[in-house]
Amino acid sequence: MPNPFTRRMIAPLLFGLGGAGILIGLGLWQLQRLDWKTAKLAEIAARITAAPVALPTLPDPVAALYLPVTLSGSLTGRELDVLTSIRDAGPGYRVIAGFLTADGRQVMVDLGFLPEAARNAPRPTGMFRVTGNLVWPNETDSFTPVPDRNANIWFARDVALMSQALQTEPLLVAARTVDPAIAEITPLPVDTAGIANDHFQYAMTWFSLTVGWLGMTGLLLWRIRQRSV
Repeated sequence: MPNPFTRRMIAPLLFGLGGAGILIGLGLWQLQRLDWKTAKLAEIAARITAAPVALPTLPDPVAALYLPVTLSGSLTGRELDVLTSIRDAGPGYRVIAGFLTADGRQVMVDLGFLPEAARNAPRPTGMFRVTGNLVWPNETDSFTPVPDRNANIWFARDVALMSQALQTEPLLVAARTVDPAIAEITPLPVDTAGIANDHFQYAMTWFSLTVGWLGMTGLLLWRIRQRSV
């Protein structure tokens, strides 16, 4: 039969080991998520840079996300300016332009970044060839300001709302290249840099908590032992 000292040690020891086991399990789960996310990002990167195809008739927002496409046509002259900034360039706008394809469809093209100082520069006319990726950005929430339509300043990309304003299909192509290039506008192609992959940091947090938990458990057991001496 365990003596009183041993009985006092059992509960804290089991509690400490059980908590450590849970924390280690959470850390291992995050490492599994890291492997999954890394593979997913590689899949997305491969999809983004695949050979472009013609614009589908009715692309599905899930199945066709990041699909590389090429389209030829002309700018409609209607644009929406999404307020943004980029490092080393300062404030400016994403230019979302209406685009009339050679086969008569009207879609939207995210032409890229336009510095604030060049906002009123005239756009060239003629035929353009755009290569990019279909995107359905999820940038709006309950805190997103409504667009200032009088000033033509938007605060996020909203495909459905922008397509209504530009009178186009609800399709947005984020341009990788525009031929001929449009002066002052720098394409902002789709990549995986903006997709978070923090699972390694999460795993290290759980493992660090495990070390702390075991340390506190050891301290508690030591204090129980000292009181029993």
